[in-house]
Amino acid sequence: MSDQTLLTPPTKPGVRRLSSFGTTFEELALGPSVVVPPEHMTKPSDAHETAAALEMAKHHLRKERSTDGQITPPTTPPQTNFTDEYAFAFDIDGVLIRGGKPIPQAVEAMKVLNGQNEFGVKVPYIFVTNGGGKTEQERCLDLSRQLEMEISPGQFICGHTPMREMAEKYGTVLVVGGEGDKCRSVAEGYGFKDVVTPGDIIKDNKDTTPFRKLTEDETNHSRARNFGETEIEAIFVFADSREWAGDQQIILDLLMSKHGRLGTRSETLDEGPPIYFSHNDIVWSTSHQLTRIGMGALRTSLEAMYKAMTGKHLISTAFGKPQIGTFQFATRLLQQWRKDTHGINAPPRTVYFVGDTPESDIRGTNEFNASKSSENQWYSILVRTGVFQEGTKPAFQPNATVDNVLEAVKYGIQREVEKNIKMKMQQLSEQQEAIAEE
Repeated sequence: MSDQTLLTPPTKPGVRRLSSFGTTFEELALGPSVVVPPEHMTKPSDAHETAAALEMAKHHLRKERSTDGQITPPTTPPQTNFTDEYAFAFDIDGVLIRGGKPIPQAVEAMKVLNGQNEFGVKVPYIFVTNGGGKTEQERCLDLSRQLEMEISPGQFICGHTPMREMAEKYGTVLVVGGEGDKCRSVAEGYGFKDVVTPGDIIKDNKDTTPFRKLTEDETNHSRARNFGETEIEAIFVFADSREWAGDQQIILDLLMSKHGRLGTRSETLDEGPPIYFSHNDIVWSTSHQLTRIGMGALRTSLEAMYKAMTGKHLISTAFGKPQIGTFQFATRLLQQWRKDTHGINAPPRTVYFVGDTPESDIRGTNEFNASKSSENQWYSILVRTGVFQEGTKPAFQPNATVDNVLEAVKYGIQREVEKNIKMKMQQLSEQQEAIAEE
């Protein structure tokens, strides 16, 4: 590949290479792109092929739907040192990044996947995170800067990504969580037409939250509206709440309202709008030496308060890991990648999921692998650099446990090499038996 060559499938748009510094989210949203560290702008790095191919795969996945759902027979693949037999999927926090900084072995692990290994093989990989409050484009920019490598938005599946499909279902929605007004922007980017925030509600009626007052900046970013005349059709918790007390008060008001109209109370206390969470992680790994509570804790708290106030169980929906839909989408993405690059309309035979949280990463991988929805093998690997710590027993048992992400990558590649050797020996044995029978 020359310095100026872009991965451009026939009759399809090319992939743009944009600097990780100075590129805006708006520019990333204009079409298929790869985010590139400045030092690699003059020449594609080892990571370019994976990033570009998966960016195109997600682009194709959004535009193309199979008409018959049938798996096509293998065709002769193009000349490449990419394996199509297996792939890796990574959680981010606690596996690659901790406290905003790369875990020491993360950069080396990516180099190994990009071909710097004793077998000279390149392995495709994606990132599956429950982290919310940011678009896939913003997460791509962050991770490219942190790992100093080429990455594309197409490689990301976020906890709130499935919420995109609900934009046509609801009109006015409340979006909760995240920093400032970011979650409103994410929701509007997903196609939601009328998005309100807790700040908008407090701006309309400051007595809504007795102990929370908006700052000047929050007031400026909140939109004026008469909520006495507004019916909120659904509640979406996109990211971790920064103001638990105020956010929970507003959510409970809506859950017990009459058809999502603030200031009203349903006689049965259960006529409010449905509530959705982008994930259900109780804890997550940060720069602190101990785990910190996350969105799952907010959900548990809301359920307890709703039960105490109404005597009823709160019905809610969570996306992200360990929900099966996240793994189904990841499978479709990798299947599209394999179809684009190798002409095989089937997912890689094995996907190694590397995570640090037994309750979401490992549980989700194991349950999806055991389900009827799985068309291939999903193999769980637990690392000790995040939520899970040595000396404790994981609530859900992984297929393998290793020290860090580099060891996880080496383990998976070595396992595939051994499987390949065993398969070839079996084939040779069968050929010899056939010859002997003749």
